[in-house]
Amino acid sequence: MKKDIHPDSFRLVVFKDMSNDYSFLCKSCAQTKDTVTWEDGNEYPLVKLEISHKSHPFYTGKTQYVDTAGRIDKFKNKYAKFSKK
Repeated sequence: MKKDIHPDSFRLVVFKDMSNDYSFLCKSCAQTKDTVTWEDGNEYPLVKLEISHKSHPFYTGKTQYVDTAGRIDKFKNKYAKFSKK
């Protein structure tokens, strides 16, 4: 690697897919306040993902419903007052 091109915060980070609880460890500069204890017993920063290669329909070949933020319910509640009865 060339010297002085990577940020100082380049370190091992755990990425966790929140839709299926799949986690993987890799190097990243991603900033996060959360931490998690990994399988080796060490504590690493945790980055939460909504979708990863284990849950994305392109990689899995299956269509699955992912609504982690509750966007549909939020939309229905917001516009329920305008519905015709």
